[in-house]
Amino acid sequence: MIFYITALIIIGIGLYALIIKSNLIKKIIGLDLIETGINLLIVSIGYIDGKEAPIFTFNVRNAASMVDPVPQALTLTSIVIGASELALAAAFVVLLYRKYGTLNVKKIRSLKW
Repeated sequence: MIFYITALIIIGIGLYALIIKSNLIKKIIGLDLIETGINLLIVSIGYIDGKEAPIFTFNVRNAASMVDPVPQALTLTSIVIGASELALAAAFVVLLYRKYGTLNVKKIRSLKW
């Protein structure tokens, strides 16, 4: 239960930063927080108490004693996609800063082409 609450708090903080803040870097950080919270939520949903991570070792060979590996696989895929998304967003922010000289969304919107 604590994992669900933590994930929802992280998602809420990310939504706050994404909606309220006008600085583009803070918006990117908020977007990353949302992604992190969703990843935590997915892994928490896939967690079953008393079972182990789906990693085969010499000691554990019984698949019934492991949790479903799909949430972990989805989360790993999400982390890779999120890193790419973050790098692309940072590149766009650098380009916007070079063009307009500010990271404030309100000032960028008020500028004409």
